[in-house]
Amino acid sequence: MPKPSDRAKADFTSLLPDDPSVAARPMFGNLAAFVSGNMFSGLFGDDLFVRISVADREALLQEGGADFAPMAGRPMKGYVTLPPGWSDRPAATRQWIDRALEMTRALPAKVAKPKEAAKKAARKAKR
Repeated sequence: MPKPSDRAKADFTSLLPDDPSVAARPMFGNLAAFVSGNMFSGLFGDDLFVRISVADREALLQEGGADFAPMAGRPMKGYVTLPPGWSDRPAATRQWIDRALEMTRALPAKVAKPKEAAKKAARKAKR
C-alpha cells in the first residue's frame, strides 16, 4: 500500500473545506475525507481521488484523471484520481473536492456498525 508524502498530506488537508461536517482521518496508511460517514476524497500514495458523478467522471478523465483502483484491475466505482500535479493546481483541485463533497453530502448518512463487544453483550443479554 503506497504511503503519501508529508507534502501530499499537507496539501490535501489545506484544500479541504473549512466545514464542521467534514472529517479527515487516516485510512489504510493514507488520509481520507468524510462527510456524514461517507468518504468523498482522499489520498492513495501521492494520488488524490474524489467521488464524483458519471458526468463529472467523463470530464475528469478527459483532463487526464484515471479511475481509482487501489488494487490493480479493481477500480472503485464512483471514484476517480485527479491528474498528476494536483497540488500545483490548488484552485482546480479545490473545485473537484467541493464537487465531491456536495455530491456525497446528498447521500444518506452512514450508520456506524456496532462494535464486536457490543454485539457479544447483546447476544448474552438475549440468553
